[in-house]
Order: sequence, then structure tokens, then C-alpha cells
Amino acid sequence: MMQDLVAQNYPACALYVLATPIGNAADISLRALQVLALVDAVACEDTRNTAQLLTRYGLHRPLVAAHQHNEREVADKLIARLQAGERIALVSDAGTPAVSDPGARIVDAVRAAGLRVVPVPGASAVIAALSVAGLVNDRFHFHGFLPAKARQRDTVLAQLKPLAATLVFYEAPHRIVETVAALAADFEPTRQVVFARELTKMFEEIHRCPLADAAAWLAADANRQRGEFVLVVEGAPAQEEGAAAESDRVLAILLEECTVKQAAALAARITGQKKNALYERALRMKADMPGEDDGDSE
Repeated sequence: MMQDLVAQNYPACALYVLATPIGNAADISLRALQVLALVDAVACEDTRNTAQLLTRYGLHRPLVAAHQHNEREVADKLIARLQAGERIALVSDAGTPAVSDPGARIVDAVRAAGLRVVPVPGASAVIAALSVAGLVNDRFHFHGFLPAKARQRDTVLAQLKPLAATLVFYEAPHRIVETVAALAADFEPTRQVVFARELTKMFEEIHRCPLADAAAWLAADANRQRGEFVLVVEGAPAQEEGAAAESDRVLAILLEECTVKQAAALAARITGQKKNALYERALRMKADMPGEDDGDSE
């Protein structure tokens, strides 16, 4: 295996987008270790966290802070170094950069400069959670973090509700109770939800239950509300996806003659779906129509 690693080609003038462990430090790949030992610098979300991680592997590399507040500025500096022939690794605090983490702007800028970007895959919280969820579905929709404000969150959930794909969310401990309550209120109570908490860490916990029972499970033990969460939610039944298509068809017809508000009210009476969700959908459909703005004219 070591011979295979030595035989790998690691071109210069390249940015290596490198996944780091999401908790268990043993989940680093051999290829990732070789790249980290080879590169001229590591661009990272938090230099303190990355320095500690490298130390655990006996590595010491120059570090460059590359977080959400300085991505555009640091991208120019990294491009100049890459053009000079260097190899640079891009990492986040855990997992893969640019997936609910900083990095996408840097990758975009490096690619726009005509330079090479090389993925070095590794541990993934999304895939880890899906693999143990047991929800049989060949499609999933990764959303990441839901909006913090209730109204915006409910709007997003109304859009996601009819999707047949398995839904995957990230959530922080201080918002988990509120988010689970919103899911239970906006989705069918019989849908299955999987809590994947502290994945790969010492206190890892995986629990699956109907949404109707999710709040009670969280409340039964304060420890269940600690740590970082991946929430995996069962997709909509086939009839729900069909109902969404039917509501879109009805709205499209009504919007040709009615205001957004009128179309939503009539569509609710015709389809039996919630008027607020139909209103939000009608607004988006109206905005997409040629020559229309996103407002509602009376």
C-alpha cells in the first residue's frame, strides 16, 4: 500500500480540497496524510484547530487562515502562491470544505484562474448518517442548516415537504428542540426521523423514531440535546409528491387570471392544501413568469 501511495501523482500549482475527520481522528485517510505532508501550506478555517489536528499526526505545515469573512481576499493570495508552483491544501474544521463550510469561493476563484483543483475525499457526516438511517430511498436532498427565524424556516419546510427524497439537515444543540418541533408541526407525524448525534465521537448516538415521538425523546434526557446533529427525515409519500404537482398545475392556471393572494385562496379550496404554503409557492411561480415581478398586485 505504501508503494501505491508513493506512486501517486501530486501535481504542483494545485489546490487540494481535503476532507478531515468529523470527530474521530483515526478516520483520516492515508492519502490525506501524504498530501498534508507534501503541501507547501494549509489554508484552514481555524488555524488553532488545524494546528492541533496536524500535531496529532506528527505534521507541521505553514497555516493560512481562510474563513467565511476573508475568502475573497485570501483567494487572491493563494492563487499567487499556486501560480508560483506551490501545492496548497484547503481544509475546514471538520469534514469537507465548501459543504456547509467555507471554501466554495476559494475553489471558484482558483478554477477561474485556470489552476487545478484536486479533491481528497474523506469522512462525511451526511453519508455517515444516511448509511445508518435505514430509510430505503435512492435519492436524498441535503439542505444543511435551516433558517434560524421561525417564519423563514417554515417557508423552507413548506418547500421541502412534498419532496420524495430523504431529507438531511444539520443542526446545532441550542436549536435542536426548536427545529424538531417545527418539523413535527410542518410534516406528517408518522414520518421517520433519525437523530445522528456526535457522529464518530465518544458519545455518538443514533436514534430513529416517528416525528410525533421526537420531542419526547429529546426531552427524556438532557444529554440528548448536546453535541452536533445530523437529522435524516423520511421523504414524502408518493401521493404527497403527486399532490404538489397537482397544486402547481392549479396555481399556474389561476395565476393567469387572479392575483397571487386570490390564486392561493382558490387553490387551497380546490386541493385542500394549506393556503400559506400555496401562497409562498404562488409568489415564486409569479416571479418566474415573463414580465412579472415578485409582488402581489391587487
